[in-house]
Amino acid sequence: MPSLLTPPLSLYIHLPWCISKCPYCDFNSHALKGKLPEADYVDSLIADLDQDLKLLEDRKLESVFLGGGTPSLFSPAAISRVLNAVHDRFDCSVGLEVTLEVNPGTHERGRFKAYVSAGVNRVSLGVQSFSDTKLSALGRIHTAAESIAAAAEARKAGIAALNLDLMFALPGQNVAEAVADMRQALELQPDHLSHYQLTLEPGTSFYKKPPVLPDEETAFEMTKAARTVLEAAGFEQYEISAWARPGNRCRHNLNYWKFGDYLGIGAGAHSKLTDPRSGRILRMVKRRNPVAYLRSAATDERLESIGGVPEADRAFEFLLNALRLKTGFTRDIFEARTGLALAEINAALTEARDRRLLRQSGDRWLPTDLGYRFLNDLQALFLPPATSAAVPTN
Repeated sequence: MPSLLTPPLSLYIHLPWCISKCPYCDFNSHALKGKLPEADYVDSLIADLDQDLKLLEDRKLESVFLGGGTPSLFSPAAISRVLNAVHDRFDCSVGLEVTLEVNPGTHERGRFKAYVSAGVNRVSLGVQSFSDTKLSALGRIHTAAESIAAAAEARKAGIAALNLDLMFALPGQNVAEAVADMRQALELQPDHLSHYQLTLEPGTSFYKKPPVLPDEETAFEMTKAARTVLEAAGFEQYEISAWARPGNRCRHNLNYWKFGDYLGIGAGAHSKLTDPRSGRILRMVKRRNPVAYLRSAATDERLESIGGVPEADRAFEFLLNALRLKTGFTRDIFEARTGLALAEINAALTEARDRRLLRQSGDRWLPTDLGYRFLNDLQALFLPPATSAAVPTN
């Protein structure tokens, strides 16, 4: 049986408040009512981090991601305080990637420069669309003009890497409109572009009252058109929803997709930590409710759940992420991250290859174009025997 090896470690910091809840959002985000409890929440994040340090033995940190919610509701001083606490407690690598999610409707002039001074070097701007009509249908609080202004200001402030989040298959959207969004995004000269299809997730307002969305064939035409435009602009697709200029892949998300370790602090944050000595992979989830989290962050009560990943589930959990990558995975990384022999999934690999969903190149397994189009079907081939056939949508 192969041995588990210690993978790279990333830190995720969840800041859960938004001005309003978007109707398609199934993240742990909450509409802000009253004053933002900024100082108290930062206190809680640091206390939470200190509680988790006992699970980590002087491990080096590869990346930090401040997500939400709307992290840009927090002042640069608050972000600086959090990041200083991180640097005080971790061996942070040279060139540490530090990403801050920003809503174009909440950024204030001059803040980007202050965020850079706080240690942020990568911004993920939640543009979603450059059509004000589509933005209104999505419940977004910003306009296309605000997105363009925010991107320009981020560049002027010295943000080293700029990502734009762009959605497609929006209510009433046609292929030409989706391409127009893409072309406008590229005019802002981003280093990275996240291109997501709008899906109706359980528990959201859109799920309860679905809008009329483009059919799957039209959505597929949008992805093909986007690929043509992005490749012509010099972007490379490295994950099903992620495109980057050479040298600008998101290291934080790559660590997720390669089944690396991540520590999550903040309300509803998830962690996955590997202990090679015990052969155990631990998962933790913090309390989702921000008020409950604020009250408990310095104690074990901050945990909503904690437990190990059973060996029977590890292959599927690894492949659920790794199959999203254009480069797929190798036997070595599969065995090092799961502690399982690749031979244990030989039957499913063979079936995926026979169905032309996967191809093999040396010791590397890669999704084909067909496998990418029908990724849920490909992932489902690796479900543990006792698991139902439901696979999360992309």
